Amino acid sequence: MKLCIVGSSGHYHYVFNPLRLNRNLNIDIVGISPGSKGEQINKVYNEVVDLGYKPEVFEDYKEMFDKLHPDIAVINCFFGDLARVSIEALERGINVFTEKPVATTLEDLEKLEEVYHNNKSMFVAMFGIRYKPWFLTAYNYVKNGFIGEIRLLNAQKSYRLGKRDDFYIIRKMYGGTIPWVGSHGVDWIRWFSDQEFLSVYASHSKKHNKNHGDLEVSALCHFNLSNEVFASLSIDYLRPNNAPTHDDDRLRVVGTTGIIEVINNKVLLINDEVSGIREVPLEQDGSIFLDFLKEVEGKGKCLIRPEDSFEVTRICLKALQSADEQRLVSL
Repeated sequence: MKLCIVGSSGHYHYVFNPLRLNRNLNIDIVGISPGSKGEQINKVYNEVVDLGYKPEVFEDYKEMFDKLHPDIAVINCFFGDLARVSIEALERGINVFTEKPVATTLEDLEKLEEVYHNNKSMFVAMFGIRYKPWFLTAYNYVKNGFIGEIRLLNAQKSYRLGKRDDFYIIRKMYGGTIPWVGSHGVDWIRWFSDQEFLSVYASHSKKHNKNHGDLEVSALCHFNLSNEVFASLSIDYLRPNNAPTHDDDRLRVVGTTGIIEVINNKVLLINDEVSGIREVPLEQDGSIFLDFLKEVEGKGKCLIRPEDSFEVTRICLKALQSADEQRLVSL
């Protein structure tokens, strides 16, 4: 299958890592182009060449699509342009593996979803953290009844700020920290709880963003879910530079008979059956791109559904609206 890459500003390593480990995959990277004005693609081009591919380089991704007719488009340009590029790919019948948020405005999201439903190519956002062993393990323990009925969820996304690319400082191109960073936490909450999101009250702040313009470096969301389930999401770019890892992902799920926590890449469980807190053994790491590829090839279903990609984005954009307008927003 022919694969084209549009942009170099996101998590394209979700594609490169499994290609590096699985040299017999039915994939040929045939083209690369920028997806946003001023976007540099030298780094991604060099990595593709190092993998042994010989891609053609284009200045215009639409020209690339029309000339090469790829089966798959990997889209990771500036976030404000993701929806526009995805629409062009879907209209050509190309399967899309895209950075998130899949759109940065509700209007673009509506257009994107309409095009998807009219064309039915596969469409998946890069919610790859679901495939980490600690999240897969915790999810399976919850679904197997180890904590009873879920009543409360607390999610955390904490990153080092470092020096971000220039497009991060412009809200129109970045899209906001809640949709960019927080979308993972919203995905976990939806995935684990299997509840409908009813309303959100959110707050965010640009204070102490170290001259990063519009970039919000702290945010907090409170969600009311169906069945009187509640969830919170804490987001920040304030993780110290000397922290042992770039990110600190956490999830606490409270049920009627136990509590499970994902923390420091471990899963901790306490419930009514066994006394004390147990660290449970982890499942194997997964790959979102290989899972996506499986569905494109007709060999199975991807864990991340197109509907997940759209709905998580919609919730995040509503949470962003709540933070901007400082009010409760209905979902």
